[in-house]
Amino acid sequence: MNYIKTSNPEEGVALIVLNRPEKRNALNNATLQEIVEQLQAYEADTDIRAVVITGNTQCFAAGADLNELIQLDTVSLQTDIRPTLWKRIDEFSKPLLIAVNGYALGAGFELVLHGDIVVTGENAQFALPEIGLGMLPGAGGTQRLARLVGQQLAMRWAMTGERISALSAQQHGITTQVCPTELTVQYTIDLATKIAKQAPLAIRAIKQSLKTIHEVNLSQGLKQERQLFVWLAATQDRQEGISAFLEKRQPIFRGI
Repeated sequence: MNYIKTSNPEEGVALIVLNRPEKRNALNNATLQEIVEQLQAYEADTDIRAVVITGNTQCFAAGADLNELIQLDTVSLQTDIRPTLWKRIDEFSKPLLIAVNGYALGAGFELVLHGDIVVTGENAQFALPEIGLGMLPGAGGTQRLARLVGQQLAMRWAMTGERISALSAQQHGITTQVCPTELTVQYTIDLATKIAKQAPLAIRAIKQSLKTIHEVNLSQGLKQERQLFVWLAATQDRQEGISAFLEKRQPIFRGI
């Protein structure tokens, strides 16, 4: 089964569409494996500079596949492949944009939280409903959400399973933009295209620098930022960017 569909809607941009509509795009192991394999292919493809993941207009992803989870006990969970798959998604070095329409629940919400930039439609709703099943979010839901919205809100939403509207998600920094539902994917592709036109090595350095802000103190973060700044000074793209600006023309970035 192919649980995702892929395309290249614009130059430099790849689109991954979750494709289990009969299961409301529930994230089973096979779906996560397909996402990881596709991201690994995009990682090696120098023509791809940004990736968008989306679902359909009614549902982004309604959570994990409970038919798989119910078969896992304490012993089998120790060798569960899912943590490795989530880690590989997190390690993707290129910009990862998420376009959300409809429900993003449980593991679906956790996939959203793995994105670098999130755009939502007006009908988007988020939640961590695992508490109703006697569980907690197991793919970074508590940790990533708390780093975005603060400990108290993360406590409330994880302990109650309450739904979070698109507007509330924007107000609390979960998403950068709320747009008409029918335009969500196109808005996200347009944003990805804008990013794809920038210097790839600089984009990668920015992502690397920003992803560690919760893992290091300010002094360490500033040191890493400066190291990346110095590293970029040796790239041809930096020289091209400066030269193009002085010559009043558009730069041609080659990722070198």
